[in-house]
Formats: sequence, structure tokens, C-alpha cells
Amino acid sequence: MHSRAAIGIVAREIPGLQRSFIVHLSCRILLLFFLFAGVSACDRGPGDHQQTLLVFGTLLDIKAYTDKPDEFAAAVRGLEQTFQMMHREWHAWKGDGELVRLNRAIARGDAMRVTPELADLLRQAKRHAQQSDHLFNPAIGRLVALWGFHSDEPPAGPPPDASRIAALIAQAPAMSQLVFEENRIRASNRAVALDLGAFAKGYALNLAIRRLQAFGIGNAIVNAGGDLCVSGRHGDRPWAIGIRHPLGEGVIASVEVADGECVLTSGNYERYREHEGIRYAHIIDPRSGYPVRHVASATVISRDGGLADAAATALSVAGPQQWHRIAAQMGLAEVMLVDENGAVHVSPRMGQRIEFQQPIDRVLVSAPLQSQP
Repeated sequence: MHSRAAIGIVAREIPGLQRSFIVHLSCRILLLFFLFAGVSACDRGPGDHQQTLLVFGTLLDIKAYTDKPDEFAAAVRGLEQTFQMMHREWHAWKGDGELVRLNRAIARGDAMRVTPELADLLRQAKRHAQQSDHLFNPAIGRLVALWGFHSDEPPAGPPPDASRIAALIAQAPAMSQLVFEENRIRASNRAVALDLGAFAKGYALNLAIRRLQAFGIGNAIVNAGGDLCVSGRHGDRPWAIGIRHPLGEGVIASVEVADGECVLTSGNYERYREHEGIRYAHIIDPRSGYPVRHVASATVISRDGGLADAAATALSVAGPQQWHRIAAQMGLAEVMLVDENGAVHVSPRMGQRIEFQQPIDRVLVSAPLQSQP
């Protein structure tokens, strides 16, 4: 049997919490050991070992197929400390961490020296924004806040006033306006307000896999609310996961995930505000200032978790008509979108890999995309 981590099902979201992992990494840590009673790992050989951390606004499930349970536990303890640092320093809107201070400096027109880690993160985010024609735009933090998504609770009530949205769009904040002088950062536009919620989770998942590998844990899956990265295999088979159906119940498709790959999904079912029967997704189109409506979910497979995270957002904004162009610009070959009508759009390579678990009325395959780097 394949080991399955169903996206949005096994790693379930915690009600009332935001998708952005930067917002929620301070949550209490739950350590769950699943060890074989009375039999050592050495006696049994490799087996499943699992720990769960409450992070990202969801349960972060870390599972390894290994005969090194002590090394596995030590690696997870180190990850706990790293994630606590990320929450403290890279939170977009709460506390007095590094990212909050940088946003204040930008609003004043000042430059600020940041840690090499944050500088590297922002350089990557800037590159992905440029690759996506700025459909992925972490500089629109003020728009995110205006729509009520800088909160621990789901926003309620009517959408923001159109004039306020138009005023923020007119200021045109963009990642291209960030200026790097080694680790000193400033912006040419004071309206830039950085929010890394659509990027940093994928970055952190890659980091978690690398940390496990450094401790000699070569076969693992790290799953945060359905977004995941893997290394190695689960025994004699690849890791196999299910992709949540964004418009229905259960799993829409399954896929085997190869060593070093990450699978990231962005969907309008994850976080939203609802008013008078209309759902406003947390994914905001930086061109209009309004939440996207034409895509229910976008799933990306890549060896770069941060890229996949950014691309899932960008492709949701691009929609059924433009997603293949943006995917090609971002160097992606394995992409699936589900539009608001339930039609599934896939790249050829993704179409060859996935196995649908439910009847699909329409499957639309794009022209071939360039090979993934």
C-alpha cells in the first residue's frame, strides 16, 4: 500500500486561523511519538516515525521512514526553534519582528539592515514576482489588510469600499521597487508593505527537508495543511498523496511524489470572507485589488517549495486563459488548475502523472510547457 497524505484532509486546517504560516508559528507545539512498543528500531529495521507540530495555522505532520528515531526527534526539535524564530521575526502584521520593522522603515522612506536570511527570502520573492508578471506580489500587504486577512479570525461583513481599494491600486506597490544594498533594504515606493504568506510556507517546507537530511533522515514527508515536500521513498514505494477537491468532498486526484519534490496548492476554500452569500477568497489580484473568482485551486509540483508556493498564487490570479503562459515563464512543467465551473486544466506532464479519483466532466490539456529547471 502507498503511504497517502491527503491534501487538506490528513493535514487538516485549524478553524479560525490564517493560512499564512508567518502568522501562526508561535502556536503550542504538540509532540507525538509513534514508536513500536517493546521493540527497538534496530530490531525492526526502518519504520514509520512521526511528530506533529501546530504551525502554519494547521497541523504540520513530519513523517520519516527511518531506523534513527533519536536523530529524527533531534531534527524536529531544531525545526521547532527555527519556526518559532520565523514567527517572531517574519510575521507580517503582529508584534515587533524584523518584517514589521522593515515595513515601518519603508513607510517612512528609510532603509533598514536585515538578517541575511530575510534578505535571501526577499530576493527570491522579488525574482518570483518578476517571473510571474507580478501576479505573485508580496508587496500588497495593505490590500491584504484592507480585506481583513491580517487577523486571526476570518473577516466578516461587506467588502471594503471600492474607493479605498482603488486608492491602494493607484499607489502600485511592487516587489520590483525593493532596492538591495547588500543586506540593507529600502523601497522606492512607500506604499510597499511586505506580506510573505503566499511564499514563505513553501520555503520553510524545503528547509525542513534539508534539516532532516542533515540529521541523516533521508526518507521523509513534511505536510503542512496539504502543502508538502518529500525526500527519498516510503520503503519500496514512492510517497503518494491526494489532492483535495476544491469544489466538493474528498480527493480529486492522487500523485506519486518523487525524491526532492514539493507539491503546493492555493485554493479559494482555504480562507475567505463571506457576505450575503458571496465568498471573497484570500487570494487577491494585485491588478484589480479584488479576490480572484475564476479559479478554485491551483496545484504545482516543483523541487523548489518557495517557487511552487509563489506560482500557485500567481496561477490562481492568471486564471484559465493565462496560466500556461505564467507557468512557462516561471519554469514549471507540472501544473493543475480547477476553475470555478469544475473544469480541470493540466499541463501535459501533470496529466501524465496524476490519477483522478472522481469523475471529471472536462479535462483541458494545454500546449507543452518548457521543461522544469
